[in-house]
Amino acid sequence: MKKVLYVGVFICLGAIKALGAPLALPSTPYSYTVLDQDLAAALQEFGNNLNIRVDISTGVKGRIRGRMPDLPPREFLERLTNLYNLQWYYDGLVLYVSDAHEVQSRLLVLSPISFDAFKAALDALNISDDRYLVRAVPGDGLVFASGPPRFIALVEQTLKGLVAEAQARRNPHGAEQPPHESVLMLFRGSSSVVVREGRPNDVPSPALSHQDGAVHAPDTGKK
Repeated sequence: MKKVLYVGVFICLGAIKALGAPLALPSTPYSYTVLDQDLAAALQEFGNNLNIRVDISTGVKGRIRGRMPDLPPREFLERLTNLYNLQWYYDGLVLYVSDAHEVQSRLLVLSPISFDAFKAALDALNISDDRYLVRAVPGDGLVFASGPPRFIALVEQTLKGLVAEAQARRNPHGAEQPPHESVLMLFRGSSSVVVREGRPNDVPSPALSHQDGAVHAPDTGKK
């Protein structure tokens, strides 16, 4: 059964099957001399020197002033991450660097997938990262995920692929399913907007102070 499940995920997710290789960097010191340079430019040059594609968020700001110590490449990257409050995620093809304030959080509906199957798929596809959170919400059939944008995008794509594969196995002949209402609640600062079937409500509703992000509410069947 697991074999069928993973094949279904690969078919549904396409490009994801090529992702997830660990970030392999040389152990020899990375010598980088700079007196005053834009942080994003330094990160881009880091990728160029090591032949790694780098995607740098527009939220990455700052300048490097003074000489950086000669460090192995991974330690050099971690040093910049700590000094400038960054996050990085490597998907096997591209090294994504973003500001830590760009972290995203999602509350996702697992049904009809179990958390164990979902987590196993993330592990098998090498999407899981111990630095970023994916955990079950007890008793509600939900999973909470938090991390940089690229990590969250892959988590969401994996769940969609698993759900599509499970629905295809349950409904092999393509019989029509009863319609369900799609609900998404978007948080922006101190206000929230409910999006139903892809269309936002006209009036934003007040909400408690909330970090920018989006929470997916469970689908509810129309009665």
